[in-house]
Amino acid sequence: MTKKIIAVNAGPRKGWNTDTLIDEAIKGAESAGAEVEKFNLFRLEKYTGCISCFGCKKEKYKGHCIRRDGLTEVLDAIREADGLIIGSPNYLSELTASFRALYERLVFQNLTYNADVPCCNENPIPTLLIMTSNAPDNAYEVLLQNYQNVFNGFVGPTEVFVSGETLQLKDYSKTDWPWFFNAEERYERHETFFPKEREAAFEKGKELVLG
Repeated sequence: MTKKIIAVNAGPRKGWNTDTLIDEAIKGAESAGAEVEKFNLFRLEKYTGCISCFGCKKEKYKGHCIRRDGLTEVLDAIREADGLIIGSPNYLSELTASFRALYERLVFQNLTYNADVPCCNENPIPTLLIMTSNAPDNAYEVLLQNYQNVFNGFVGPTEVFVSGETLQLKDYSKTDWPWFFNAEERYERHETFFPKEREAAFEKGKELVLG
């Protein structure tokens, strides 16, 4: 049976670092025979994070967020999927607000507050969490470890892939203020090392399907 993978871009910039790595992971998953559906959170209808209505804590809605908005189709798709690829840039030492909105809704619907069975997710799926950042790869290890732990517990076994010191602009000279890093080094890294990260993301997507 063909596996269904859901890919989610929680970044706003089409064709840039996060979107590119997600697309490479998608290609990897497809090369392993999977069918992939991609959502771009910045292009969905209006949505919010968790509104703490506790509707998902009723037996008939167990594991289902009852809020109906732009995220509903994403949550429904993930619930039925065989794997998840989700990526976000790091903004101000956190993942994007769009990522957080989905994260809250995705996790809280499975949280039972029951000591014996803390999670009601009946379909744990392998997950690839991609983060891109202007900072070095190891700058947000604690942040990503926390996300990985929560995903492991409420979504499924999760692997983290980080691309740091990314190129943010095609031409840094067009901005008005000096940068605290060497722009030339960023150009060089994007030309020499980022292609290797693209290859690695492809392999991660493939592994997500093959296990």
